Amino acid sequence: MGRKGAISPEGLRGTGGGPSVKMLSHLRWPLGVKGTALAATVVALLGIVAFGVIREATTTVRAPGAAVSRPAAPPKPAWTRAEEAYIQALWPIHVEVERNAVRLSLGRIFYKAKEIGKPELKARLEPTLTAFRQAEERMQALQPPPSLARAHEEYLAAVRLFQQSVLETRKMFEDGDDGHLLAAYPASREGSDKIREIGVKFWEDEFPPH
Repeated sequence: MGRKGAISPEGLRGTGGGPSVKMLSHLRWPLGVKGTALAATVVALLGIVAFGVIREATTTVRAPGAAVSRPAAPPKPAWTRAEEAYIQALWPIHVEVERNAVRLSLGRIFYKAKEIGKPELKARLEPTLTAFRQAEERMQALQPPPSLARAHEEYLAAVRLFQQSVLETRKMFEDGDDGHLLAAYPASREGSDKIREIGVKFWEDEFPPH
């Protein structure tokens, strides 16, 4: 980057109007200056003030936090063929689990907001429970590689938590107590957290960082 042109007092008035700027703007070359000593003194004074003005202006517009260079994170090791095959097989199951988890959550929200009644909520629960049970059966048919066995079990646990949440919600139709909605929430939330944790690991594009 090349050097910028000389800064005049008038040009510096727009940089923030700080004390240094005002001081410089009122300075004028004295009429009839005679002698190199006096001229040198004035030049030096202007240089000091100009330095203060420039420093004041640059610190005013500086970004709040200076960027800190950090070492680049090492690239993640590539999935093996067995891992890739398992992740691809899990994807359609994951899509259905997510879809029905959202359907379950929205059904409860709409019911609490009185957008739908108990018949509509019940109509949502039955196919949702069926979908979660089918997802469990499909997952049990998968053969995860040893490196992904723990993630597989965690995902299965999440699907079962969703089933547990639906079954708890259904109790409200047996005894008329809406308190089952609140009791069903922790299992649903834990299931959502589990599939998100696994989803971040397997499908980064689906769960971008915040």
